[in-house]
Amino acid sequence: MTTRIHELLDHWLAEAPNEPFLHLPDGRSLSFADLGALTDTAEAELRELDVRPGDRVMVVAENCPEHAALILGCSRVGAWSCGVNARMAAGEIDAFAIRADARLVYFTAAASRAAAAHAQRFGAAPSALPGIQRSAVRADAMPEPAPLRDQVAALIFTSGTTGEPKGVMLTHDALIHFARVTRDARALGPADRSYAFVPMTHIFGLGTVLLSSLLAGAQLVMRPQFDPADLLDALAHHGVSQLQGPPTLFSRLLVYLQEQGIAQPLAPALRYLYTGAGPLDLSLKTRVEATFGLTLHHGYGLSEYAGSVHVTRLGERRPDTSAGYAVAEAEVQVTDPVTGQPLPLGQRGELWLRGRGLMPGYFRDAAATNAVMREGGWYASGDLGEMHADGALFVVGRLKEMIIRSGFNVYPAEVETALNTHPSIQRSAVVGVAEGDGNEEIVAFVELRPGAALEPEALRGHLQSRLAPYKRPARIVALAELPTNNNGKILKRVLQEQAGSMSIQGDPA
Repeated sequence: MTTRIHELLDHWLAEAPNEPFLHLPDGRSLSFADLGALTDTAEAELRELDVRPGDRVMVVAENCPEHAALILGCSRVGAWSCGVNARMAAGEIDAFAIRADARLVYFTAAASRAAAAHAQRFGAAPSALPGIQRSAVRADAMPEPAPLRDQVAALIFTSGTTGEPKGVMLTHDALIHFARVTRDARALGPADRSYAFVPMTHIFGLGTVLLSSLLAGAQLVMRPQFDPADLLDALAHHGVSQLQGPPTLFSRLLVYLQEQGIAQPLAPALRYLYTGAGPLDLSLKTRVEATFGLTLHHGYGLSEYAGSVHVTRLGERRPDTSAGYAVAEAEVQVTDPVTGQPLPLGQRGELWLRGRGLMPGYFRDAAATNAVMREGGWYASGDLGEMHADGALFVVGRLKEMIIRSGFNVYPAEVETALNTHPSIQRSAVVGVAEGDGNEEIVAFVELRPGAALEPEALRGHLQSRLAPYKRPARIVALAELPTNNNGKILKRVLQEQAGSMSIQGDPA
Protein backbone atom coordinates (compact mmCIF):
# COMPACT_ATOMS: atom_id res chain seq x y z
CA MET A 1 0.00 0.00 0.00
CA THR A 2 1.37 3.41 -1.01
CA THR A 3 1.51 5.76 1.99
CA ARG A 4 4.12 8.38 1.01
CA ILE A 5 4.46 10.22 -2.27
CA HIS A 6 8.02 9.05 -3.04
CA GLU A 7 6.69 5.48 -3.20
CA LEU A 8 4.95 6.41 -6.48
CA LEU A 9 8.41 6.66 -8.04
CA ASP A 10 9.73 3.63 -6.14
CA HIS A 11 7.08 1.46 -7.81
CA TRP A 12 8.39 2.27 -11.30
CA LEU A 13 12.00 1.95 -10.19
CA ALA A 14 11.15 -1.65 -9.37
CA GLU A 15 8.80 -2.38 -12.28
CA ALA A 16 10.11 -0.43 -15.30
CA PRO A 17 13.19 1.64 -14.41
CA ASN A 18 14.31 2.23 -18.00
CA GLU A 19 11.00 3.48 -19.33
CA PRO A 20 11.05 7.20 -20.26
CA PHE A 21 9.33 9.64 -17.94
CA LEU A 22 10.52 13.21 -18.59
CA HIS A 23 11.14 14.90 -21.95
CA LEU A 24 13.07 18.17 -21.62
CA PRO A 25 13.43 21.36 -23.70
CA ASP A 26 17.00 20.46 -24.75
CA GLY A 27 15.82 17.22 -26.33
CA ARG A 28 16.96 14.92 -23.52
CA SER A 29 14.70 12.25 -22.08
CA LEU A 30 15.01 10.95 -18.52
CA SER A 31 13.86 7.52 -17.43
CA PHE A 32 12.37 6.63 -14.08
CA ALA A 33 15.86 5.40 -13.14
CA ASP A 34 17.34 8.79 -14.07
CA LEU A 35 14.82 10.58 -11.86
CA GLY A 36 15.53 7.99 -9.18
CA ALA A 37 19.24 8.83 -9.30
CA LEU A 38 18.47 12.54 -8.90
CA THR A 39 16.17 11.72 -5.99
CA ASP A 40 18.94 9.65 -4.38
CA THR A 41 21.26 12.67 -4.65
CA ALA A 42 18.64 14.97 -3.14
CA GLU A 43 17.96 12.54 -0.29
CA ALA A 44 21.66 12.09 0.48
CA GLU A 45 22.27 15.86 0.59
CA LEU A 46 19.25 16.49 2.80
CA ARG A 47 20.46 13.87 5.26
CA GLU A 48 24.01 15.22 5.15
CA LEU A 49 22.65 18.69 6.01
CA ASP A 50 20.71 17.21 8.92
CA VAL A 51 17.27 18.01 7.52
CA ARG A 52 14.85 16.34 9.90
CA PRO A 53 11.30 14.95 9.70
CA GLY A 54 8.90 17.86 9.99
CA ASP A 55 11.39 20.42 8.65
CA ARG A 56 10.29 22.65 5.76
CA VAL A 57 12.53 22.74 2.68
CA MET A 58 11.59 25.64 0.41
CA VAL A 59 12.24 25.30 -3.33
CA VAL A 60 12.24 28.52 -5.35
CA ALA A 61 11.58 26.96 -8.70
CA GLU A 62 10.38 26.69 -12.22
CA ASN A 63 9.70 23.19 -13.54
CA CYS A 64 12.72 20.95 -13.99
CA PRO A 65 13.65 17.35 -13.05
CA GLU A 66 15.66 18.50 -10.04
CA HIS A 67 12.59 20.16 -8.53
CA ALA A 68 10.69 16.87 -8.83
CA ALA A 69 13.68 15.11 -7.21
CA LEU A 70 13.64 17.53 -4.29
CA ILE A 71 9.91 16.97 -3.74
CA LEU A 72 10.47 13.20 -3.63
CA GLY A 73 13.72 13.46 -1.67
CA CYS A 74 11.96 15.48 1.02
CA SER A 75 9.34 12.75 1.22
CA ARG A 76 12.03 10.14 1.77
CA VAL A 77 13.53 11.97 4.74
CA GLY A 78 10.17 13.06 6.16
CA ALA A 79 10.63 16.77 5.44
CA TRP A 80 7.98 18.96 3.83
CA SER A 81 8.71 20.44 0.42
CA CYS A 82 7.50 24.01 0.02
CA GLY A 83 7.48 25.11 -3.60
CA VAL A 84 7.46 28.81 -4.41
CA ASN A 85 7.30 30.19 -7.95
CA ALA A 86 10.64 31.77 -8.85
CA ARG A 87 8.94 34.61 -10.72
CA MET A 88 7.63 36.09 -7.49
CA ALA A 89 9.17 39.30 -6.19
CA ALA A 90 12.08 39.32 -3.75
CA GLY A 91 9.90 40.54 -0.88
CA GLU A 92 7.40 37.73 -1.49
CA ILE A 93 10.13 35.07 -1.53
CA ASP A 94 11.61 36.40 1.70
CA ALA A 95 8.20 36.47 3.37
CA PHE A 96 7.46 32.88 2.34
CA ALA A 97 10.78 31.69 3.76
CA ILE A 98 9.90 33.31 7.09
CA ARG A 99 6.33 32.00 7.12
CA ALA A 100 7.48 28.49 6.29
CA ASP A 101 10.20 28.68 8.95
CA ALA A 102 12.35 27.03 6.28
CA ARG A 103 15.43 25.14 7.40
CA LEU A 104 16.87 25.21 3.89
CA VAL A 105 16.08 26.97 0.60
CA TYR A 106 16.88 25.53 -2.84
CA PHE A 107 16.88 27.44 -6.14
CA THR A 108 16.47 25.88 -9.59
CA ALA A 109 19.08 28.29 -10.96
CA ALA A 110 19.90 26.53 -14.24
CA ALA A 111 16.23 26.28 -15.25
CA SER A 112 15.24 29.82 -14.27
CA ARG A 113 16.95 33.20 -14.43
CA ALA A 114 14.55 34.40 -11.77
CA ALA A 115 15.56 31.57 -9.44
CA ALA A 116 19.25 32.31 -10.13
CA ALA A 117 18.72 35.95 -9.14
CA HIS A 118 17.06 34.93 -5.88
CA ALA A 119 19.89 32.48 -5.21
CA GLN A 120 22.43 35.27 -5.58
CA ARG A 121 20.48 37.44 -3.10
CA PHE A 122 20.53 34.56 -0.59
CA GLY A 123 24.27 33.99 -1.08
CA ALA A 124 23.45 30.42 -2.12
CA ALA A 125 26.10 27.77 -2.79
CA PRO A 126 26.09 24.93 -5.36
CA SER A 127 24.05 21.86 -4.45
CA ALA A 128 25.02 18.28 -5.27
CA LEU A 129 22.06 18.37 -7.67
CA PRO A 130 23.12 19.71 -11.09
CA GLY A 131 22.09 23.28 -11.78
CA ILE A 132 20.73 23.81 -8.26
CA GLN A 133 21.83 26.31 -5.61
CA ARG A 134 21.09 26.08 -1.89
CA SER A 135 21.12 28.42 1.05
CA ALA A 136 22.83 27.86 4.36
CA VAL A 137 20.97 25.67 6.84
CA ARG A 138 18.98 27.58 9.45
CA ALA A 139 19.86 26.01 12.76
CA ASP A 140 16.99 27.72 14.61
CA ALA A 141 14.22 26.41 12.31
CA MET A 142 11.82 24.29 14.37
CA PRO A 143 10.56 20.96 13.00
CA GLU A 144 6.84 20.36 13.27
CA PRO A 145 6.00 17.78 15.97
CA ALA A 146 3.84 14.70 15.54
CA PRO A 147 1.23 13.96 14.36
CA LEU A 148 1.45 16.56 11.57
CA ARG A 149 5.17 15.85 11.16
CA ASP A 150 4.40 12.40 9.78
CA GLN A 151 1.22 13.22 7.87
CA VAL A 152 2.19 16.26 5.80
CA ALA A 153 4.11 15.98 2.52
CA ALA A 154 4.07 19.53 1.21
CA LEU A 155 3.31 23.10 2.08
CA ILE A 156 1.79 25.29 -0.64
CA PHE A 157 1.06 28.96 -0.18
CA THR A 158 -2.24 30.22 -1.52
CA SER A 159 -1.88 32.71 -4.36
CA GLY A 160 -2.94 35.72 -2.35
CA THR A 161 -5.10 37.11 -5.19
CA THR A 162 -7.64 38.40 -2.68
CA GLY A 163 -5.65 38.65 0.55
CA GLU A 164 -2.66 37.48 2.54
CA PRO A 165 -1.22 34.13 1.40
CA LYS A 166 -1.55 31.23 3.83
CA GLY A 167 0.45 28.01 4.02
CA VAL A 168 -1.77 25.04 3.12
CA MET A 169 -0.61 21.74 4.60
CA LEU A 170 -1.07 18.86 2.15
CA THR A 171 -0.89 15.32 3.50
CA HIS A 172 0.67 12.31 1.79
CA ASP A 173 -2.67 10.54 1.88
CA ALA A 174 -4.54 13.45 0.29
CA LEU A 175 -2.00 13.86 -2.51
CA ILE A 176 -1.90 10.14 -3.30
CA HIS A 177 -5.70 9.98 -3.26
CA PHE A 178 -5.88 12.97 -5.60
CA ALA A 179 -3.36 11.33 -7.93
CA ARG A 180 -5.68 8.31 -8.18
CA VAL A 181 -8.75 10.50 -8.75
CA THR A 182 -6.96 12.39 -11.53
CA ARG A 183 -5.62 9.22 -13.16
CA ASP A 184 -9.09 7.70 -13.24
CA ALA A 185 -10.83 10.87 -14.45
CA ARG A 186 -8.44 11.13 -17.41
CA ALA A 187 -7.95 7.38 -18.04
CA LEU A 188 -4.25 8.19 -17.75
CA GLY A 189 -1.78 5.39 -18.54
CA PRO A 190 1.77 4.62 -19.71
CA ALA A 191 0.89 5.40 -23.33
CA ASP A 192 0.06 9.05 -22.45
CA ARG A 193 2.22 12.15 -22.58
CA SER A 194 1.15 15.35 -20.84
CA TYR A 195 2.48 18.82 -21.58
CA ALA A 196 3.76 19.82 -18.14
CA PHE A 197 4.21 23.57 -17.94
CA VAL A 198 1.87 24.22 -14.98
CA PRO A 199 4.19 25.02 -12.04
CA MET A 200 4.83 22.21 -9.60
CA THR A 201 4.81 24.96 -6.97
CA HIS A 202 1.00 24.94 -7.39
CA ILE A 203 -1.36 22.09 -6.50
CA PHE A 204 -2.34 21.86 -10.18
CA GLY A 205 1.22 21.10 -11.28
CA LEU A 206 2.11 19.02 -8.22
CA GLY A 207 -0.98 16.83 -8.08
CA THR A 208 -2.77 16.92 -11.43
CA VAL A 209 0.42 16.70 -13.47
CA LEU A 210 3.44 15.28 -11.59
CA LEU A 211 2.00 12.87 -9.03
CA SER A 212 -0.86 11.54 -11.16
CA SER A 213 1.62 10.84 -13.98
CA LEU A 214 3.97 9.08 -11.58
CA LEU A 215 1.08 6.96 -10.34
CA ALA A 216 0.00 6.06 -13.87
CA GLY A 217 3.47 5.67 -15.37
CA ALA A 218 2.60 8.34 -17.94
CA GLN A 219 5.23 10.61 -19.49
CA LEU A 220 5.70 14.36 -19.13
CA VAL A 221 6.93 16.86 -21.68
CA MET A 222 8.30 19.13 -18.94
CA ARG A 223 8.72 22.85 -19.49
CA PRO A 224 9.67 25.66 -17.07
CA GLN A 225 6.95 27.96 -18.44
CA PHE A 226 4.33 28.27 -21.15
CA ASP A 227 5.43 28.97 -24.74
CA PRO A 228 2.65 28.62 -27.35
CA ALA A 229 5.10 27.86 -30.21
CA ASP A 230 6.74 25.11 -28.16
CA LEU A 231 3.34 23.70 -27.21
CA LEU A 232 2.27 23.50 -30.84
CA ASP A 233 5.53 21.74 -31.71
CA ALA A 234 5.01 19.26 -28.86
CA LEU A 235 1.44 18.59 -30.00
CA ALA A 236 2.52 18.08 -33.61
CA HIS A 237 5.74 16.10 -33.17
CA HIS A 238 6.17 14.78 -29.63
CA GLY A 239 3.08 12.70 -28.97
CA VAL A 240 1.34 14.93 -26.43
CA SER A 241 -1.99 13.27 -25.67
CA GLN A 242 -3.13 15.33 -22.68
CA LEU A 243 -3.15 19.09 -22.20
CA GLN A 244 -4.11 20.67 -18.88
CA GLY A 245 -3.90 24.26 -17.73
CA PRO A 246 -5.81 27.26 -16.39
CA PRO A 247 -8.25 29.10 -18.68
CA THR A 248 -5.51 31.70 -19.24
CA LEU A 249 -3.43 29.08 -21.08
CA PHE A 250 -6.20 28.37 -23.56
CA SER A 251 -6.98 32.06 -23.98
CA ARG A 252 -3.33 32.86 -24.77
CA LEU A 253 -3.12 29.87 -27.10
CA LEU A 254 -6.16 31.02 -29.09
CA VAL A 255 -4.64 34.49 -29.44
CA TYR A 256 -1.40 32.98 -30.72
CA LEU A 257 -3.22 30.76 -33.22
CA GLN A 258 -5.15 33.77 -34.53
CA GLU A 259 -1.96 35.81 -34.86
CA GLN A 260 -0.26 32.98 -36.74
CA GLY A 261 -3.25 32.33 -38.97
CA ILE A 262 -3.63 28.73 -37.75
CA ALA A 263 -7.23 27.55 -37.82
CA GLN A 264 -6.64 24.06 -36.42
CA PRO A 265 -3.31 22.97 -34.92
CA LEU A 266 -1.77 19.61 -35.77
CA ALA A 267 -2.20 17.31 -32.76
CA PRO A 268 -2.44 13.67 -33.89
CA ALA A 269 -2.14 12.12 -30.42
CA LEU A 270 -4.20 14.64 -28.43
CA ARG A 271 -7.24 13.05 -26.79
CA TYR A 272 -7.89 14.96 -23.55
CA LEU A 273 -8.18 18.67 -22.72
CA TYR A 274 -8.75 20.00 -19.20
CA THR A 275 -8.92 23.40 -17.58
CA GLY A 276 -9.09 24.27 -13.91
CA ALA A 277 -7.69 26.68 -11.30
CA GLY A 278 -10.08 29.39 -12.49
CA PRO A 279 -13.60 30.07 -13.77
CA LEU A 280 -14.42 28.80 -17.25
CA ASP A 281 -16.21 31.11 -19.67
CA LEU A 282 -18.61 29.50 -22.15
CA SER A 283 -17.31 31.47 -25.13
CA LEU A 284 -13.74 30.32 -24.39
CA LYS A 285 -14.88 26.73 -23.99
CA THR A 286 -16.78 26.85 -27.29
CA ARG A 287 -13.80 28.27 -29.18
CA VAL A 288 -11.35 25.75 -27.70
CA GLU A 289 -13.62 22.83 -28.57
CA ALA A 290 -14.09 24.11 -32.11
CA THR A 291 -10.32 24.55 -32.52
CA PHE A 292 -9.33 21.07 -31.33
CA GLY A 293 -12.48 19.08 -32.03
CA LEU A 294 -12.37 17.75 -28.46
CA THR A 295 -14.30 18.30 -25.25
CA LEU A 296 -12.73 20.83 -22.91
CA HIS A 297 -13.14 19.16 -19.53
CA HIS A 298 -13.47 21.24 -16.41
CA GLY A 299 -13.32 20.80 -12.65
CA TYR A 300 -13.54 22.59 -9.34
CA GLY A 301 -10.78 22.31 -6.80
CA LEU A 302 -8.50 24.29 -4.55
CA SER A 303 -5.25 24.00 -2.64
CA GLU A 304 -7.10 23.45 0.63
CA TYR A 305 -8.50 20.21 -0.75
CA ALA A 306 -5.30 18.94 -2.42
CA GLY A 307 -6.97 19.17 -5.82
CA SER A 308 -10.36 18.63 -7.39
CA VAL A 309 -13.63 17.88 -5.63
CA HIS A 310 -15.73 17.94 -8.83
CA VAL A 311 -14.69 16.96 -12.38
CA THR A 312 -16.57 16.46 -15.65
CA ARG A 313 -16.87 12.89 -16.88
CA LEU A 314 -14.74 11.40 -19.61
CA GLY A 315 -16.90 10.80 -22.67
CA GLU A 316 -19.55 13.35 -21.70
CA ARG A 317 -19.73 16.62 -23.63
CA ARG A 318 -21.77 19.20 -21.73
CA PRO A 319 -23.07 22.35 -23.47
CA ASP A 320 -22.41 24.45 -20.35
CA THR A 321 -19.57 25.37 -17.99
CA SER A 322 -20.36 22.92 -15.21
CA ALA A 323 -17.46 21.81 -13.04
CA GLY A 324 -18.83 18.29 -13.21
CA TYR A 325 -19.60 15.75 -10.52
CA ALA A 326 -18.22 14.86 -7.11
CA VAL A 327 -15.07 12.73 -7.13
CA ALA A 328 -14.53 9.76 -4.83
CA GLU A 329 -14.68 10.56 -1.10
CA ALA A 330 -15.46 14.25 -1.63
CA GLU A 331 -18.60 16.11 -0.52
CA VAL A 332 -19.82 19.58 -1.53
CA GLN A 333 -22.73 21.33 0.16
CA VAL A 334 -24.34 24.60 -0.99
CA THR A 335 -25.12 26.68 2.10
CA ASP A 336 -26.72 29.96 3.03
CA PRO A 337 -23.79 32.37 3.60
CA VAL A 338 -25.50 33.90 6.64
CA THR A 339 -27.05 30.93 8.46
CA GLY A 340 -24.81 28.13 7.19
CA GLN A 341 -27.87 26.01 6.48
CA PRO A 342 -27.96 23.77 3.37
CA LEU A 343 -29.85 25.21 0.41
CA PRO A 344 -32.15 23.36 -2.01
CA LEU A 345 -30.98 22.29 -5.45
CA GLY A 346 -30.67 25.16 -7.90
CA GLN A 347 -30.18 27.86 -5.28
CA ARG A 348 -26.92 29.79 -5.05
CA GLY A 349 -24.87 29.80 -1.90
CA GLU A 350 -21.43 29.33 -0.42
CA LEU A 351 -19.73 26.04 -1.20
CA TRP A 352 -18.69 24.00 1.82
CA LEU A 353 -16.64 20.87 1.30
CA ARG A 354 -15.15 17.99 3.21
CA GLY A 355 -13.55 14.64 2.49
CA ARG A 356 -10.32 12.74 2.24
CA GLY A 357 -8.40 15.52 0.49
CA LEU A 358 -9.13 18.29 3.00
CA MET A 359 -6.13 20.00 4.57
CA PRO A 360 -5.46 19.58 8.30
CA GLY A 361 -5.16 23.38 8.44
CA TYR A 362 -2.99 26.37 7.60
CA PHE A 363 0.60 26.09 8.80
CA ARG A 364 0.96 27.58 12.30
CA ASP A 365 -2.06 29.82 11.77
CA ALA A 366 -4.87 28.67 14.07
CA ALA A 367 -6.84 31.88 13.57
CA ALA A 368 -6.95 31.50 9.78
CA THR A 369 -7.82 27.80 10.11
CA ASN A 370 -10.64 28.45 12.57
CA ALA A 371 -12.02 31.18 10.32
CA VAL A 372 -12.81 28.67 7.54
CA MET A 373 -13.59 25.44 9.39
CA ARG A 374 -17.16 24.62 10.37
CA GLU A 375 -18.88 22.07 12.58
CA GLY A 376 -18.94 18.57 11.10
CA GLY A 377 -15.56 18.89 9.41
CA TRP A 378 -16.77 21.26 6.69
CA TYR A 379 -14.48 23.82 5.05
CA ALA A 380 -16.16 27.10 4.03
CA SER A 381 -14.55 27.86 0.67
CA GLY A 382 -15.79 31.41 0.07
CA ASP A 383 -16.83 30.28 -3.42
CA LEU A 384 -20.40 30.71 -4.64
CA GLY A 385 -22.15 27.99 -6.58
CA GLU A 386 -25.27 25.97 -7.19
CA MET A 387 -25.96 22.25 -7.51
CA HIS A 388 -28.27 20.87 -10.18
CA ALA A 389 -30.49 17.82 -9.89
CA ASP A 390 -28.07 15.62 -11.86
CA GLY A 391 -25.30 16.33 -9.35
CA ALA A 392 -23.48 18.80 -11.61
CA LEU A 393 -21.87 21.74 -9.83
CA PHE A 394 -21.80 25.28 -11.21
CA VAL A 395 -19.36 27.74 -9.65
CA VAL A 396 -20.55 31.32 -10.13
CA GLY A 397 -17.95 33.40 -8.32
CA ARG A 398 -16.46 34.39 -4.99
CA LEU A 399 -18.56 35.47 -2.02
CA LYS A 400 -16.27 38.45 -1.42
CA GLU A 401 -16.51 39.48 -5.10
CA MET A 402 -20.33 39.54 -5.20
CA ILE A 403 -21.53 43.07 -6.00
CA ILE A 404 -24.64 44.61 -4.46
CA ARG A 405 -26.23 47.06 -6.89
CA SER A 406 -29.61 48.72 -6.36
CA GLY A 407 -30.40 46.11 -3.73
CA PHE A 408 -29.69 43.20 -6.10
CA ASN A 409 -26.86 40.67 -6.03
CA VAL A 410 -24.65 40.88 -9.12
CA TYR A 411 -22.29 38.01 -9.82
CA PRO A 412 -19.20 39.17 -11.74
CA ALA A 413 -19.03 35.88 -13.65
CA GLU A 414 -22.46 36.56 -15.18
CA VAL A 415 -21.38 39.99 -16.40
CA GLU A 416 -18.07 38.59 -17.66
CA THR A 417 -19.93 35.91 -19.62
CA ALA A 418 -22.00 38.56 -21.39
CA LEU A 419 -18.90 40.63 -22.16
CA ASN A 420 -16.94 37.66 -23.45
CA THR A 421 -19.55 36.81 -26.06
CA HIS A 422 -18.70 40.05 -27.88
CA PRO A 423 -16.44 39.29 -30.86
CA SER A 424 -13.88 41.97 -29.94
CA ILE A 425 -13.30 40.76 -26.36
CA GLN A 426 -10.82 38.03 -25.52
CA ARG A 427 -11.59 37.95 -21.79
CA SER A 428 -12.81 40.23 -19.03
CA ALA A 429 -12.84 40.81 -15.30
CA VAL A 430 -15.56 42.62 -13.37
CA VAL A 431 -15.19 44.25 -9.94
CA GLY A 432 -17.35 46.38 -7.66
CA VAL A 433 -16.46 49.81 -6.27
CA ALA A 434 -18.13 51.11 -3.12
CA GLU A 435 -20.09 54.35 -3.41
CA GLY A 436 -20.91 56.81 -0.69
CA ASP A 437 -24.48 55.57 -0.23
CA GLY A 438 -23.43 51.98 0.48
CA ASN A 439 -24.19 50.91 -3.07
CA GLU A 440 -21.58 49.43 -5.40
CA GLU A 441 -20.76 50.49 -8.92
CA ILE A 442 -19.74 47.93 -11.55
CA VAL A 443 -16.46 48.31 -13.42
CA ALA A 444 -15.36 45.95 -16.20
CA PHE A 445 -11.83 45.49 -17.46
CA VAL A 446 -11.52 43.85 -20.87
CA GLU A 447 -8.67 42.38 -22.89
CA LEU A 448 -9.36 42.76 -26.60
CA ARG A 449 -8.66 40.19 -29.30
CA PRO A 450 -5.78 40.89 -31.69
CA GLY A 451 -6.60 43.78 -34.02
CA ALA A 452 -9.89 44.61 -32.26
CA ALA A 453 -10.95 48.02 -30.94
CA LEU A 454 -13.37 48.95 -28.20
CA GLU A 455 -16.53 50.34 -29.86
CA PRO A 456 -18.73 51.84 -27.12
CA GLU A 457 -22.03 51.99 -28.99
CA ALA A 458 -21.82 48.42 -30.28
CA LEU A 459 -20.81 47.10 -26.86
CA ARG A 460 -23.60 49.07 -25.16
CA GLY A 461 -26.16 47.46 -27.45
CA HIS A 462 -24.59 44.05 -26.94
CA LEU A 463 -25.00 44.27 -23.16
CA GLN A 464 -28.50 45.75 -23.26
CA SER A 465 -29.80 42.60 -24.90
CA ARG A 466 -28.05 40.31 -22.39
CA LEU A 467 -28.04 42.00 -18.98
CA ALA A 468 -30.62 43.73 -16.82
CA PRO A 469 -29.86 47.45 -16.32
CA TYR A 470 -28.55 46.98 -12.76
CA LYS A 471 -26.00 44.42 -14.00
CA ARG A 472 -24.45 46.60 -16.71
CA PRO A 473 -21.02 48.10 -16.02
CA ALA A 474 -20.86 51.85 -15.45
CA ARG A 475 -17.42 51.86 -17.01
CA ILE A 476 -15.53 49.46 -19.26
CA VAL A 477 -11.77 49.80 -19.42
CA ALA A 478 -9.68 48.18 -22.15
CA LEU A 479 -6.28 46.83 -21.07
CA ALA A 480 -3.56 45.39 -23.29
CA GLU A 481 -3.52 42.37 -20.96
CA LEU A 482 -5.36 41.56 -17.76
CA PRO A 483 -2.98 41.18 -14.79
CA THR A 484 -2.43 37.59 -13.67
CA ASN A 485 -0.34 35.85 -11.06
CA ASN A 486 2.27 33.21 -11.86
CA ASN A 487 -0.39 30.49 -11.91
CA GLY A 488 -2.52 32.29 -14.50
CA LYS A 489 -5.26 33.58 -12.18
CA ILE A 490 -6.56 37.08 -12.88
CA LEU A 491 -5.54 39.45 -10.08
CA LYS A 492 -8.89 41.00 -9.24
CA ARG A 493 -7.42 42.61 -6.15
CA VAL A 494 -5.15 44.67 -8.41
CA LEU A 495 -8.07 45.60 -10.65
CA GLN A 496 -10.17 46.49 -7.61
CA GLU A 497 -7.49 48.95 -6.49
CA GLN A 498 -7.27 50.40 -9.99
CA ALA A 499 -11.04 50.77 -10.24
CA GLY A 500 -11.19 52.44 -6.85
CA SER A 501 -8.76 55.11 -8.00
CA MET A 502 -10.86 55.98 -11.06
CA SER A 503 -13.83 58.35 -11.12
CA ILE A 504 -16.86 56.43 -12.34
CA GLN A 505 -18.96 58.40 -14.76
CA GLY A 506 -21.66 57.83 -17.32
CA ASP A 507 -23.22 54.64 -18.60
CA PRO A 508 -21.56 51.57 -20.18
CA ALA A 509 -18.41 52.19 -22.25
